Amino acid sequence: MITEPGMFVLAAAEETREVFENVATWEKGLFYGLALISTLVFLGGFGRRVRKYRRGRPAYRFDHLPRRIVRAVSRIYAQATVSRGKRNGIVGVAHGAVMWGFTALLIGTTILAIDTEFVRLFWGEDASFFKGPFYLTYSVLLDILGLAFVAGVITLGVRRRSKPPTLDYTRAQEPEHGYDRGGMRRGDWLFVGLLLGLGLTGFLGEGLRIRANGFPDFEEWSPVGYTIAKGIEGVGLGAATASDLQHVNWWVHAVMALGFVALIPFTKAMHLVLDFANLAFTDPTSARRLPRPAPAPASGNGSPPTMPNPGILALEDLTWKELLSLDACTKCGRCHQVCPAKASGAPLSPRDLILDLRQWVDSSEGIPAVLDREARPEADGPRAPQGTPVAGGVIPSQTLWACTTCMACVEVCPVGIEHVPTIVGMRRQLVDGGDVEPMLQQTLQNFAQQGNSHGKSSRMRARWTKGLDFKIPDARKEPVEYLWFVGDFASFDERSQEASRRVATILHEAGISFGLLHDGERNAGNDVRRVGEEGLFELLVEQNLAAFESAEFRSIFTTDPHSLNTLRNEYPEFGDMRPVEHYTELLVRLLDEGALQVDRPTGARVTYHDPCYLARYNGVTDAPRKLLAASGAHLVEMPRNGANTFCCGAGGGRIWMDDSKLTERPSEQRIKEAMGLGELDYFVVACPKDLAMYSDAAKTVGAPFEVIEITTLLERALVRPEPVAVGAAPSDPAQAETS
Repeated sequence: MITEPGMFVLAAAEETREVFENVATWEKGLFYGLALISTLVFLGGFGRRVRKYRRGRPAYRFDHLPRRIVRAVSRIYAQATVSRGKRNGIVGVAHGAVMWGFTALLIGTTILAIDTEFVRLFWGEDASFFKGPFYLTYSVLLDILGLAFVAGVITLGVRRRSKPPTLDYTRAQEPEHGYDRGGMRRGDWLFVGLLLGLGLTGFLGEGLRIRANGFPDFEEWSPVGYTIAKGIEGVGLGAATASDLQHVNWWVHAVMALGFVALIPFTKAMHLVLDFANLAFTDPTSARRLPRPAPAPASGNGSPPTMPNPGILALEDLTWKELLSLDACTKCGRCHQVCPAKASGAPLSPRDLILDLRQWVDSSEGIPAVLDREARPEADGPRAPQGTPVAGGVIPSQTLWACTTCMACVEVCPVGIEHVPTIVGMRRQLVDGGDVEPMLQQTLQNFAQQGNSHGKSSRMRARWTKGLDFKIPDARKEPVEYLWFVGDFASFDERSQEASRRVATILHEAGISFGLLHDGERNAGNDVRRVGEEGLFELLVEQNLAAFESAEFRSIFTTDPHSLNTLRNEYPEFGDMRPVEHYTELLVRLLDEGALQVDRPTGARVTYHDPCYLARYNGVTDAPRKLLAASGAHLVEMPRNGANTFCCGAGGGRIWMDDSKLTERPSEQRIKEAMGLGELDYFVVACPKDLAMYSDAAKTVGAPFEVIEITTLLERALVRPEPVAVGAAPSDPAQAETS
């Protein structure tokens, strides 16, 4: 019914609204034409991306597909990855409001389209379900979630305006001729502006419609729109004017929505579609268990297969999952902020690496981007022409060698990007081409010739035991319960040898049956593999597995977290392995079982550094703290602890490379972080490389505390039992059997 020109009032019983109210027939046709164009542009854009993914190598990520989908959905809708970390709580809430609101509005629009384009079209107006209680429920839910959407967008926009460090687009590596990322920033604001515009014009249109229709009572179920309508009335806007403005606003909102859909594949908005897929196909073990190089592709014509690149040389050497990850990146900057290489002044930022690869791949494939490109005056880096090698070309060699493989970037990424395997893949290509620092090259030769990084004879591997008053059995000659895989630094580095003797003494006095491989042990190869020398890694694996096969033992423990990672996570791919644990886990179990007892608390005030390969790679954080608690030490945690630990800078082969050009070494930054905790007696470590790195760093920065290995405190607190028989085997013959 009509009460005045331009004022439409629905009958009291008709609790619904017209979809195309005040829209002429020709305008409907124009709208549907624009919608078709928008959809075709969207499909065409994503079709090109799918074709790009199909060019990538296989990645076997379709196992347990239902579980993967459920995991991705739960992470996204719980905002588990976005909210991770104390500083990201407000971001998670705001992003969650945007996501839930956007999802609700999308579902609401879909429901409306189903009712309008199918139900009414095929079964008539009387069959419409968009009325009555359904309409009222629909109205109140969409108003509430729509308001959350707008509030979330505004919150994130204000945060972006405040320029937090994570959103600083300054590169870690400065190109020779400069660069400009202004387009990226404008693209981000375009995305924010479109989202906010969609939300605001939606609510404005609702308010104008309610005002034009004379405030039907049932529209109170649209609380936001009804409030806006009252505000419109309050400023003196009549019903007829409101109707005219509502018509204009309808078109503004429609064009904005259709434009947004069309732009999704070419802007930052593409993460709305891709992040779910990337999270679903993420492998949580990808950095812990690196993939082997791709096999040679079948020729298909009977001729021998061509030799594949050992690493990543061209676009086709990236897997489809890696290509998908490049597009999923939202430029959030979290990896950029936590990277120890970037913090130390090295030319590496995980974010920049991903963005450079994405821009280069898209440029090679001719995929356009709207305001999501870095501009450079010369054709290098992400603008390099097709055919430029990725490793050492698109991504500079010094950028790749700066990585410590600490996995902080992988752990913090909210969309499941796996940076470390991609970096190692490119390093493999550098190693194959001889692009290796001289000191690192010499270390690799030491591994090949002597099986250790120090280049010493394998006969010297167990020389550290000469300071003991008991003999440690050779597990190849007599059965033991535990095989101790000592590792290079714990065997050859003088600073670590004393810790090794202390661990041996504690176990011996507790009556534990353990042995060594003596000269049969080789470096486990964890860092060799992460340097990119896959062939040498597999040689070391073969040698160690042969030594394991010749020994009799139940399980393995190691004092080296790097060895722990590769023995536990990577060796099973090459042969049968028995359980592997860190020595802190073994010592805690012995305390729980009563084999070790403490009665002399040290009372020392200490802080503890979580090794990357122990805490982040393998989730071992409780055992070292239980040992400290058992020793009676007072633990003061550093801000970055547990899985959020900082890196010493030794991983990924960096300990064998030149770090003289760094602004400040990661180990020195970490010692200063500990110095900020107030007076400490000790900086405690549970990794031989950490003992070496932090002992040097403490001297360099003049730390007022001592760096010690964790059993230093435990030994002081232990009840010293009566000595047991040297090298005693288990009393139960079954205990000496191999599993």
